[in-house]
Amino acid sequence: MHQPSREPRASVFYRYGIHPYRRSADRDGRAQAPVVIVGAGPIGLVTALGLARFGVASIVLEEDLQVSHGSRAIVLTRRSLEILQQLGIDRPFRAKGLAWSFGRSFYRGREVYRMVMPHDEDDRFLPGLNIQQQYTEEYLIAACAGEPLIDLRFGEKLVALAPGAHEASLAIDTPEGEYTLIAPWVVAADGGRSTVRRLLGLKMEGRAYAGNFVIADIRADIDLPTERLCHFEPAWNAGNNVLVHRQPDGIWRIDFRLPDGETPQAALEPSMLRVRIEAVLAMIGQPVPWQLDWATVYSASALTLPQLVHGRVAFVGDAAHLLPIFGVRGFNTGIQDSHNLAWKLAFVIRGWAGADLLASYSSECVAAAREICEEAGKSTRFMTPPSAGFRLMRDAVLSFSLSEEFAKDLLHWRTSRPHEYRGSALSSVDGFDVAPGIAAGAAGVAIGAAARNVKLGEDDYLFDRLGSRPGFCLLLFAGERADPRQLAELLAAPRDLPFPVFRALIAAQPGALAGLAEVTLSDDGARIARKYAAAPGTAYLLRPDRHVCARWSRADPERVREALRRATAAQASAGASLAG
Repeated sequence: MHQPSREPRASVFYRYGIHPYRRSADRDGRAQAPVVIVGAGPIGLVTALGLARFGVASIVLEEDLQVSHGSRAIVLTRRSLEILQQLGIDRPFRAKGLAWSFGRSFYRGREVYRMVMPHDEDDRFLPGLNIQQQYTEEYLIAACAGEPLIDLRFGEKLVALAPGAHEASLAIDTPEGEYTLIAPWVVAADGGRSTVRRLLGLKMEGRAYAGNFVIADIRADIDLPTERLCHFEPAWNAGNNVLVHRQPDGIWRIDFRLPDGETPQAALEPSMLRVRIEAVLAMIGQPVPWQLDWATVYSASALTLPQLVHGRVAFVGDAAHLLPIFGVRGFNTGIQDSHNLAWKLAFVIRGWAGADLLASYSSECVAAAREICEEAGKSTRFMTPPSAGFRLMRDAVLSFSLSEEFAKDLLHWRTSRPHEYRGSALSSVDGFDVAPGIAAGAAGVAIGAAARNVKLGEDDYLFDRLGSRPGFCLLLFAGERADPRQLAELLAAPRDLPFPVFRALIAAQPGALAGLAEVTLSDDGARIARKYAAAPGTAYLLRPDRHVCARWSRADPERVREALRRATAAQASAGASLAG
């Protein structure tokens, strides 16, 4: 019988609350929702919220009674914040988190590189936001509690899983004993030690790296800005490195590599931990009093399942892949996966698309994970060299960085980026005419890429206007002499489709065009048109996760309808042309 702890976790700054176990009404029977999500970490909760946007109910199982212990995934990227905004839940994160865009690297005490993360005035959010995972889960749980389609069950532990052709049977242990739940779909969001993955006997592909890191959260009055600090070869930790991040509530995250051969148990021994933390504080010029909140030991891996959908079970987040923390990839990759999965699973459940749509979730996100594994592997081999040869090359780069400019960019930590679903089966052939003098593919927002935000005024952005509307989005750019009848015909192209499509009409002076679409935007300064390399007649089709799946220099209704059929994995009509 599962008996999760009812004792709140200890913390020097965070008050852990207990979410009590409650007996469910569907014990030993069919689930009262079409989806059971295993794991109420950030990715499972975001998946539940994503499904609810499309009217799909879910049950979320969490074996604990409280949020996770320690800071864990502390950096949200701009793309993650854009997804949270699309879900309508970004405000508490922005209010609590600490935004940043710079990092500094040191070698033997000397600053050798200043990293500037990409940002322009059209971006509402800075590239990074530091916030502890306790708060992330707290805010997501609050959002789920306000959503009647989400049944969040604490104190319920999955112990067996029997997937079938049309549904899956789950054995769940609780403080009252085991019960069985039958559901059409299961989402495995139960983290790096996934019970679902183990029960199905699935193995990841990739590489686990040698070397352990201590992660410690301390509370201290440190007078430094919010930026990433990386120290290579500090005097007290020869041959290794240290990362320092500021967090809300006066908490500082310290990551440092252990000497080879040292065990996690020895590293977490209080006296050893105290000596090393005080050495870090002295190194950054802040030898102040401190309190330990939490510490653990971490090792880096770059692994992914080769397939993320197995019959009626879909994997997401760390259950699907394990990525190194260097470059803030874990949560930020997982939330993009979740955003991809939620709309596709919802479309299948609602009968708006066939199950083939889920194959694109697997292919798109496995390709993204493999690309990340390759890139993250470079960062990981630099941070924790796997052999004497790699260490020799790393040390040579660091040595050159003291005097040579060419070596400095090699210290960039290759931060998480938005996925680009290049070559997706859901994308149409590019119908975009590139303007003279602009390299092919460089104009506008490419097919497969995430849509780009645009600043429209003081505290007013394109994504604010698009809001949290679910479904596809047709962006149509109209000129001053546009024929309202032709525009109306084009905007009506998705009218008879069963799934939601909303339209955004963009014009310098909308005037009489207002009311033709759900969203009408004035682009008098052509800021949106420039960002999207758009002329009158240009159209973009955005998927529900706001990745571009089609674009045309001049669209027509049939091309729009064909692109929507392709983007939902429907059979393309015979002989239809997708070219621009």
